[in-house]
Amino acid sequence: MQHVDPSPWVALRRSDWATLASATPLTLTEADLERLRGINEAISLEEVADVYLPLSRLLNLYVAATQDLHRATDTFLGSLAAKVPFVIGIAGSVAVGKSTTSRILQALLSRWPDHPEVALVTTDGFLHPNAELERRGLMDRKGFPESYDTAALVRFVGQVKSGVPEVRAPSYSHLRYDVSPDEHVVVYQPDILIVEGLNVLQTGTGQDDRVFVSDFFDFSVYVDADEADIKRWYVQRFRRLRDTAFQDPRSYFSRYAALDDHQADETASQIWERINGRNLVDNVAPTRSRADLILRKGPEHAVERVWLRKL
Repeated sequence: MQHVDPSPWVALRRSDWATLASATPLTLTEADLERLRGINEAISLEEVADVYLPLSRLLNLYVAATQDLHRATDTFLGSLAAKVPFVIGIAGSVAVGKSTTSRILQALLSRWPDHPEVALVTTDGFLHPNAELERRGLMDRKGFPESYDTAALVRFVGQVKSGVPEVRAPSYSHLRYDVSPDEHVVVYQPDILIVEGLNVLQTGTGQDDRVFVSDFFDFSVYVDADEADIKRWYVQRFRRLRDTAFQDPRSYFSRYAALDDHQADETASQIWERINGRNLVDNVAPTRSRADLILRKGPEHAVERVWLRKL
């Protein structure tokens, strides 16, 4: 008999995954969803019900089980039960929709009957400031692993996970395309912390004994799609930004505001090939197999399949 290696994944079509919501009520309205949508994303309430509602149910079960595990450990050690936040990592390419996924999950999880406090932090604030990136010759590698202050990111998540009452994360201005030195996101002992970013699932080479941010995750999600589709979404989003955010003279990208459609598409394609596409192939996509769950999107930006890790 031929030996077949067991797959670590359960692969589900969207329709099958949707049944796992198990009568969980949808607590978001169309008005809520409008505030949560990203640029160039037409996510519907139907997709929220089919994809994100079952995921919120699964995560709610994981949170409860993890809290029981922590209580068991405290009982064994004879210590007082401490509040340990459940940490979720969400990874994926630029323009794939991971920020919208994060915001929807935050909204759904915070509306469960026990009303947990759910904090959301993106890793953009942990990028080195532009002046430092320029000093290091890394402006064209912004978003690559070496462009982040990973020590500060690990320290932040570690402090939240340890129950520090008040932890500050640096804030990022997409208008200025730089870290905001005088602004911070403050996290106050949440029940759940969502950490969203390009490279949050990355680790070392196997010979590296450093601590990585993913070491603190209780659950992780990778938002996936074909590279050709992600590039197309990136170009479409660039056009939308050209007509909106780039029109602001304070914008770092205001120089692109006067581009016509052809010029905008050419510019966006060049940026993708030089920076975001390379980062996806070299650094982001290789971390996909480390996720606990993969949301696979089709050409229309909608999730079509779900892979859940079972081993």
